Amino acid sequence: MAEKTLVEVSPAEIGRRRFLTRLSIAMGSLAAAIVAFPSIGFLLGLRKPTKIWRSVGKIDDFKIGSTVEVSFLDPSPLPWAGVTAETAAWLRRLDEQQFMVFAVDCTHLGCPVRWLPTADLFMCPCHGGVFYADGRVASGPPPRPLTKYPVRVQDGQVQILTSPLPIT
Repeated sequence: MAEKTLVEVSPAEIGRRRFLTRLSIAMGSLAAAIVAFPSIGFLLGLRKPTKIWRSVGKIDDFKIGSTVEVSFLDPSPLPWAGVTAETAAWLRRLDEQQFMVFAVDCTHLGCPVRWLPTADLFMCPCHGGVFYADGRVASGPPPRPLTKYPVRVQDGQVQILTSPLPIT
């Protein structure tokens, strides 16, 4: 008959094993908390997007009836964003004090729309979406009009109320 041998474990070995088990549980719990708290905050909508009024030029820089591309800094740029923190919009001057500002992104899949001054239309080059000068859908696959930014004139400056992504 074969004799069974028991492996003897020293008290130091048991202490080290217990320590490593507890350390693993603690580190796993910490990692889970680091992932869970921001995720829960996002799902509950606790973090509100930053909105900032950004000047895009003097009121006299824009001719009545013209549509021009303007650029501005994203309201929540990361320190390492560099050039990618720059965002663009289409600004249309209606009269002395009224402006309309549209996001450059098509509401179909987010491709940048172009302004065609001879046709008085916005055109999406990706899938053929067409928008009227007031942002309404003229034809193609876009499900909604172009996203509008709130705009105001203050101290002779045209300002846009920016947000990280103009998603409606």
